[in-house]
Amino acid sequence: MPKQRTLSRRRFLKSLGTMGLAAGVAPAIIIPGRARADQKTLKILQWHHFIPEFDRWFNQVYVKEWGEKNNTRVIVDNVGMTSLHSRAAAEISAQKGHDIFFFLSPPALYEDHVIDHREIYEECEKKYGKPLDIAKKSTYNIKTGKYYGFSDSYVPDPINYRKDLWDDIGMYPDTWDDIRIGGAKIKKKHGIPIGLGLAPELDTNMALRSIMASFGASVQDAEGLLILKSDQTLESLKFVKALYQETMTDEIFTWDASSNNRMMLAGRGSLTANAISITRAGENQKIPLADRIWLAKAAKGPVRRIGFNHLIDSYVIWKFAKNIEGAKKFLADYVAQSRAVFLKSQFYNFPCYPETVPDLQQLISHDTQAAPPDKYKVFKDVSDWTANVGYPGYANPATDEIFGKYILPKMFAQAASGKITPEDALDQGYKAAKEIYQLWSSKGKI
Repeated sequence: MPKQRTLSRRRFLKSLGTMGLAAGVAPAIIIPGRARADQKTLKILQWHHFIPEFDRWFNQVYVKEWGEKNNTRVIVDNVGMTSLHSRAAAEISAQKGHDIFFFLSPPALYEDHVIDHREIYEECEKKYGKPLDIAKKSTYNIKTGKYYGFSDSYVPDPINYRKDLWDDIGMYPDTWDDIRIGGAKIKKKHGIPIGLGLAPELDTNMALRSIMASFGASVQDAEGLLILKSDQTLESLKFVKALYQETMTDEIFTWDASSNNRMMLAGRGSLTANAISITRAGENQKIPLADRIWLAKAAKGPVRRIGFNHLIDSYVIWKFAKNIEGAKKFLADYVAQSRAVFLKSQFYNFPCYPETVPDLQQLISHDTQAAPPDKYKVFKDVSDWTANVGYPGYANPATDEIFGKYILPKMFAQAASGKITPEDALDQGYKAAKEIYQLWSSKGKI
């Protein structure tokens, strides 16, 4: 077991950066269960889900039922996305807090502070079949052999586009070349740009990784060796520069993680890469424009069709948790609820254990809330084109730190804006990534 390193709150927060939407802490949800002398307590930290119905089901229905069945008083705290890492740092510093802690990206930086989650994966595989590769690749360190987290579900990142505008120019956004050419035509004819962020925020982090991978580029190879500086990365930088110049506006340099949602729902954008938060918000809020926003698979590039998962639900159990055994049982039992998770999240959370939702194809083929009802059938082969942070290898502390410090968004923004050449931007990005890889290599983590 690696020796736990001393970690100050200030240094820890600085190394992680921030991501996502609004912060905030909700009052704790306390589920009493049965009042018996031997009753245990389990504390869980969750984010505020995009779909409020999901939080109501998790906090008030499922957790209550599980607590009563397992004679456990369950306490759930919900926080905003941007509060996750600061709360984690605070709990590590204090060596106390929640038994189960939730993250939205691979939590590799926390490896020294969590248990090995191997037995949870082993139990779930026996009960529910093999998980998707992205689950293990987002929670397993191939260097140390430790499962530093557990993933039950993930959120895909399709293309969201205005079907009426794309039909008007007689095109469909199937490839990145289609998006560049069609986006330029729509902008010229209608004055409506596409919206792919070039800012230090979550959606930019994922979209740029998808473009890179579609060009055959990546931060590391399958063995975890740094290969960011390549001809393929340079080509993707040049492509994004052209994409910005021909199809976008300057606003994308200062975006946050909800900017593309607002742009599309206000009718100011022709296309973006995002989860189904855009279409679901339009449907739930009954925005007339929603029927014109359709979905396409992740775009195909010169090498492959690929899209990084928008989010990956990653749970950790701290070493200092007071109810480690209860936490393990909760996570293993929770996988059995994957169909309910899929439905209560309105198709936002896809199962990492496919066998737990055997009728997924039927569900996405006919959704009464969508117009048309088969809008979400685009996800029929979603696991074939969805990749994890760290692709084609496993996530590790270096990929986690690069993600949290927004190394790639900064690199692409510098090149696209013309502040420096794509070649110089690549040199700067590679230098920053190399320092991070060297640090974690010296610690024996990669």
